[in-house]
Amino acid sequence: MFAVYCEHPDDRNPLSALRTGEMPAPAIPEGWVRVRVSHASLNRHDIFTLRGITGQDTPIPFPMILGNDAAGALDDGTPVVLYPLLTDDGRTGDETLDPGWHVLSEKVPGTMAEYVAVPARNSLPLPEGLSPLHASVLGTAWLTAYRMLFVRSGLRPGQTMLVQGATGGVATALIQMGRATGMEVWATSRGRDGMALALRLGADRVFADGADLPRPADAVFDSAGAATWAHSLRWVRRGGTVVTMGVTTGHEVRMDLLPVIVNQIAIRGTIMGTRDEMLDLINFVMRHAIVPEIGMVLPMERAEEAFAEMCAGRVRGKIVLTR
Repeated sequence: MFAVYCEHPDDRNPLSALRTGEMPAPAIPEGWVRVRVSHASLNRHDIFTLRGITGQDTPIPFPMILGNDAAGALDDGTPVVLYPLLTDDGRTGDETLDPGWHVLSEKVPGTMAEYVAVPARNSLPLPEGLSPLHASVLGTAWLTAYRMLFVRSGLRPGQTMLVQGATGGVATALIQMGRATGMEVWATSRGRDGMALALRLGADRVFADGADLPRPADAVFDSAGAATWAHSLRWVRRGGTVVTMGVTTGHEVRMDLLPVIVNQIAIRGTIMGTRDEMLDLINFVMRHAIVPEIGMVLPMERAEEAFAEMCAGRVRGKIVLTR
């Protein structure tokens, strides 16, 4: 079957590790289902895979088909969207706390192929009125943003949220959902195009990266890491929360603990979300008629162009590959 995959990782030049072509069709273990993929979205995780970076205790078994997220159809034609997080022991409840959790394309083949195999519980019915294009972006970036906003931040409607960066998948999701929930949404961006995008998606105010703000925010959402960390801590109010989930600009930071202690700042890490939270996310998107921001749609055969856009930082919202 046709697939987009990583043959041998290359930390210095990840695009050189990208391949498209024939790969074996997936095995279907007992309790799993086969999904014919129609749409699969890119995530920063795919770049990490091309670099050979993983949060797992065991190395990725290369060659590996890329992709965490997808929408498609079961063999009987039922439209589905995939919940991308798997656990080794089949844990339910908060799957993110399972020590053995992993996502598609880490231990088992990913979604950028004609077919993908997943546990039956990871195949969610696609509601009528939600297109497979928009559903395909919900599993990683949008689910992570949903958990950041509604589970980890402690925000209430009307409070102020600051989104560090305005153009990536998680950032655009936070802006769109924050707007729908009645938050005062602020965002930062390093360029005018990013500022314009944030305003179009519903941000109340936008600021240049590192700029002084009118007042501290009730919660700050940081997906960049090292480059924005000091700014995030500086501009969260006393008793406020910084929610962090990404290390795009580096995972090692230096910080003064005294302001954290004196100002009683809560720092909360988060990753992905539960299956129940993804079901809630789907309902939320449909109830509020949110159209997830998608910046590029390409056939899987043109995957190299899509990955080059992401590597160059030119992503505006999500990139989706079609089959």
